[in-house]
Amino acid sequence: MKRFSSSKRAVNNVVKGEMKWELRPGGMLVQKRDMGDASSGPMIKIKVSHGSFHHDITVPAQSTFGDLKKVLVQETGLEPKEQRLLFQGKEKDDEECLHMVGVKDMSKVVLLEDPASKERKLEEMKRNQSVLKACEEVAKVRAEVVQLSDKVNALEGIVHGGTKVDEKELLGLTELLMVQLLQLDTIEANGEAKVQRRAEVRRVQRLVDTLDNMKARNSNPFSSSGKSEAFECASPSFPSSTRITHDWEVFD
Repeated sequence: MKRFSSSKRAVNNVVKGEMKWELRPGGMLVQKRDMGDASSGPMIKIKVSHGSFHHDITVPAQSTFGDLKKVLVQETGLEPKEQRLLFQGKEKDDEECLHMVGVKDMSKVVLLEDPASKERKLEEMKRNQSVLKACEEVAKVRAEVVQLSDKVNALEGIVHGGTKVDEKELLGLTELLMVQLLQLDTIEANGEAKVQRRAEVRRVQRLVDTLDNMKARNSNPFSSSGKSEAFECASPSFPSSTRITHDWEVFD
């Protein structure tokens, strides 16, 4: 009975947190380690092959493959979830310990990028290239619009000064701006390119509105408001003997 009590106290100590356990591959129950404990042990150098690249990684001998992945992040730029580590032709889980599967000093480990991660990166690269191409196309239109904007501003100053300009010149600028608007509409844009395209569309629309206002003002250059002036007509004078009535059929 005393021996049973001692065992019971030992189990209680484990439950209270004095000793932590973990299940290793194969069903072996061992005392749980942390990286602090592993780093205090012997160090080993591992040769990691990643495509045409080779990395010499030094880690504690008691490390796990998950620990090795964390170190490889700085060397490869791949996050742990993007990495697949193979030793002796077999992929290893993050929880497996290096020394327990036979990894020793100068052992070789193969690093592969997760196929799903690689596919996502390729798709992202394609999107970035598409956005870059769209931005370049928008920039070409922007350069044309800037030149047309300078001409619109110059004509606006002339018309506001009270001088009429050739109507054909206003119509020509409007047509050129509409051509640029159609060009913007043909650009397939996403992300930043879409924002830039929207900004140019709004600029072209404002310039077209300015030209429309200039056409109205150009038809009456002496009007300060751009609208036809109202003329006051003098009231006709009638002889004093004439009586004005709403009944147009009755006269004195």
